[in-house]
Amino acid sequence: MTPAAHTRHLQMLTASPRLPLIASLAVRFAVMVTTWEKRRRTRLNLGRLDDRILADVGLTRHQARTESARLFWQP
Repeated sequence: MTPAAHTRHLQMLTASPRLPLIASLAVRFAVMVTTWEKRRRTRLNLGRLDDRILADVGLTRHQARTESARLFWQP
């Protein structure tokens, strides 16, 4: 299961009115941690891209460096 699909499933569980409060909090925490991990991985990989690939996605080396330097909890 991809992280996006996993996150979607967790969000559906959170929206369910049948979950007890503690379970709902646990699901929300899991979604938050999953989001943070995805950001961390994405930013790490962005910093490793060469200039040719960055140009293909419309980013400069400076923009990629700026984004990859952001901390995982920053949206």
